[in-house]
Amino acid sequence: MSGENQTIVSEFLLLGLPIEPEQHNLFYALFLAMYLTTVMGNMLIIILIRLDSHLHTPMYLFLSNLSFSDLCFSSVTIPKLLQNMQSQVPSIPYGGCLTQMYFFPFFGDLESFLLVAMAYDRYVAICFPLHYTTIMSPQLCLSLVALSGVLTTFHAMLHTLLMARLSFCADNVIPHFFCDMSALLKLACSDTQVNELVIFIMGGLVIVIPFLLIIMSYVRIISSILKVPSARGIRKAFSTCGSHLSVVSLFYGTIIGLYLCPSANNSTIKDTVMAMMYTVVTPMLNPFIYSLRNRDMKGALGRVFCKRKTLSFS
Repeated sequence: MSGENQTIVSEFLLLGLPIEPEQHNLFYALFLAMYLTTVMGNMLIIILIRLDSHLHTPMYLFLSNLSFSDLCFSSVTIPKLLQNMQSQVPSIPYGGCLTQMYFFPFFGDLESFLLVAMAYDRYVAICFPLHYTTIMSPQLCLSLVALSGVLTTFHAMLHTLLMARLSFCADNVIPHFFCDMSALLKLACSDTQVNELVIFIMGGLVIVIPFLLIIMSYVRIISSILKVPSARGIRKAFSTCGSHLSVVSLFYGTIIGLYLCPSANNSTIKDTVMAMMYTVVTPMLNPFIYSLRNRDMKGALGRVFCKRKTLSFS
């Protein structure tokens, strides 16, 4: 394509959600309430783990980082969506679009790696209970969190740098509510084969491999339980792994539905709905799953409130 047919794109227009005008205010209030619930729920988990010494264990170290990841993951897209819903021109600057595109896979991948670390923690707790404290040492836990951060930084930076080298034509309309990589590639004028190849390869590394590692952990857990079958052991395993399995099902279920089950006629509505699921709904539900299904979290909440009441009366 000749240089005369290209322009320097300074901003993109986000079409947002396919909402009827008369329902606009209703959905704005709904998304605002969901985002505030996400922020408060995940902040509550982080604060409880920080304040209660009973929760200073490897599992809750990973959980606090998962809550931080959920909080940031939702914050990458929803505040801009809410702003654009109130704007006559729902735009995002070119630099802001690349920034959003960097942090979106960063926190998404971070959640994936943290779910693997939590699955390994549950595997060690059930299959090697006598050696749990030795294996899951503070050094190993911090190393797993740090390694997750390094890998996600590399992956997000790679995609952002590859996207920054592309040229964009006059068409700057993104049929989405955030700067999705696949949508941006469709607007590019230059060759995108390298980008598509990296997305395919790295997608397998950061989504498929972590998912398989989680499956392997639970296969070993189930195998260990079946060796010594007992109602008490099954209840203990379910109470230990139930919350984590619920979060894994939510997180990977929406990703599989979006990327591995393509919709007919490249429907953007289905893509948008599924994206809303893992950017808004899943981060909002995770705190409820871990607080309502977790005896330790409910106990920590009671202890913190009792301590505050005692200090206020003294």
